[in-house]
Amino acid sequence: MRRLPALIAMTSIALFSGCAMDKMRTKETVLEETLLTYAATIRWGDMTQAQVYVDPKYRAAHPLSELDLARYKQVQVTAYNDQPAAPVSDTEVHQTVEIGLVNINTQTARSVIDRQVWKYDEAEKRWWLTTGLPNITRKD
Repeated sequence: MRRLPALIAMTSIALFSGCAMDKMRTKETVLEETLLTYAATIRWGDMTQAQVYVDPKYRAAHPLSELDLARYKQVQVTAYNDQPAAPVSDTEVHQTVEIGLVNINTQTARSVIDRQVWKYDEAEKRWWLTTGLPNITRKD
């Protein structure tokens, strides 16, 4: 009979410490997953889907025009070379990415540098890209 309270206590401690460990890892795990899925989305050239990662405040202030979407449709992404994300604070990381592009009409290859700023939203428990989608019209 004495074993049952001890077993319950041990199980509770293990359960609560496991929850605490999950909360400590969650932000980093979510960042890693976000960066990987965003990179895959860009590699596939799906800029409409990539907008899901952009901070809603930024999207509202800088909506994608039909011209922007047409420009994205004119290129094919050939490379996404990302540097490791550099933490600036507990809720902000910077990442530099070189994106290789080929114009599907002219077959001209070039690359752009995308300097990304990601911020963590405590309420949503997710990371938002606060710098918008890559500017493919810029000459780097």
